[in-house]
Amino acid sequence: MTSFDFITLDVPDPAAAERFYAEAFDLGPRLRFRQADAPSTGFRGFTISLTVSQPANAVAYLDAALQAGATSLKPATKSFWGFGGVVQAPDGAIWKVACSSKKNTTPAAREFEQMVLLLGVADVAASKQFYVDHGLTVGKSFGRKYVEFETSPLKLALYGRRALAKDAGVDVSGDGSHRVAVGSDTGPFTDPDGFPWETSVMAG
Repeated sequence: MTSFDFITLDVPDPAAAERFYAEAFDLGPRLRFRQADAPSTGFRGFTISLTVSQPANAVAYLDAALQAGATSLKPATKSFWGFGGVVQAPDGAIWKVACSSKKNTTPAAREFEQMVLLLGVADVAASKQFYVDHGLTVGKSFGRKYVEFETSPLKLALYGRRALAKDAGVDVSGDGSHRVAVGSDTGPFTDPDGFPWETSVMAG
C-alpha cells in the first residue's frame, strides 16, 4: 500500500496557519506548511475531508474552525447521505467535515476516522490510469466520476473538478498554483492536473 503521510499547504504566513489549524482541527504532523505566494485565484482544485463518526463531532470541528477564523461555505446540515458542512480556512484551503450517521451516540469530540485529500481533475479516467501507472492501487472506483486509492494513513481520491467545486459550495473557476503538495513514498512527480507529489519521510 502506498504511504501517503502528510499534506503540505503553501501559505503566506506559516506561523498564522499553524495557529489556525491547531485551534480548528489539531491534526498534528499530518498537515504541514511552507511559505509561498505563488499566484492563485478562485478554486484551487482540491478539498480536504475529515470523516467523523457522528454529527456532534462534525459540529465540534466546524464550530472550532469558524471560531478560529474560517469562513462557512456550507453550514452543517443533514442530507440524504448523512451530515456535514464545509468551511474555508484563512489560507484558502477548503475543508469538509462529514459523517454517514445522522444520530449522536456519544458526547461530542474532535476525533476523526479518516482524512482524505480529494483532487478535482479534468478527466477522472485518465488521472486514474496515471496514478495506477505510478504504483497506486485502486480501492474504489465509480466509472468516470470518482476514484479512491489504497493509501495510508491518509486517503487520496479523484473527483471531477466541476463536481468537487459544487460539493464544496464554490464556483469552479480558478487559476494558478494549487498551493498543495502530497508527501509520500511515491514520487516525485506531477500529475496531469498539476498536483505535485514530493518524496518525503515522516518526522518521528
